[in-house]
Amino acid sequence: MKFFALFIIAALISSSGFKKFVWFLSLGYGFSMAAIGAALLVMHWGAADAASVALCLLLVVYGVRLGSYLVYRELNNANYNKVLNAAGGSAAYPLPMLVVIWLTCALLYACEASPVLWRLQAGVGVDALGVIGAAIAICGIALEAAADLQKNAAKKVNPHRFVDTGLYSFVRCPNYLGEVLTWTGMLVSGLGAMQTPWQWAAALFGWVGIVYVMFGGARRLEIRQNKNYGADPEYQAYVRRVPIILPFVPLYSVEKYTWLRG
Repeated sequence: MKFFALFIIAALISSSGFKKFVWFLSLGYGFSMAAIGAALLVMHWGAADAASVALCLLLVVYGVRLGSYLVYRELNNANYNKVLNAAGGSAAYPLPMLVVIWLTCALLYACEASPVLWRLQAGVGVDALGVIGAAIAICGIALEAAADLQKNAAKKVNPHRFVDTGLYSFVRCPNYLGEVLTWTGMLVSGLGAMQTPWQWAAALFGWVGIVYVMFGGARRLEIRQNKNYGADPEYQAYVRRVPIILPFVPLYSVEKYTWLRG
């Protein structure tokens, strides 16, 4: 039951959310993925093909990069901490709700990484889907990291203005686009290895779940930006011109989609 082991790893690390609610979805998320990638390497040490090893390492790189960035932002970004404080601490939520959120997050994280587990267990070797999936994931990780760096740089110059330069001139949430690409790559890597309905269900739950969370995050950001910059004519022109998350797709707003709660 290697999948169960991944779930337990994610549950142990994301349990940090009991101290601060947002850590279920932030620090717990990033460091869970890093630990899952490392665990997969250990579980299949000496038997994994080069593509699968690369995918495991990408999980580690992704998780360490994201977790470290979030730690840095909490320690150095006063505006970000205001947003976190507005969300309330874990003590503001009933314990049963916290447990459900914790276990759901842990399951989601294990499912996101499951395509890599399935290809390792199937022993498919270096195949086209593994190489293509790894390439897509690399692009996603690089895009997300670059978007975070560009936003930090822009906010240092003008902390009270929305960011519309660099990658943000193509989509308004390039970091979320990078996240979607990363997990699309992981899903693609396992398409040739999944053999049972359970494996397909786990992989698709992970991919659909994280895409839902990213669009929900884009909606929250849009609402917050509309509140902060809605009276600015430049901002209004920006949101009418630049898609919110998918380049070349004329989707400019998701605020009205109240079912997006990610």
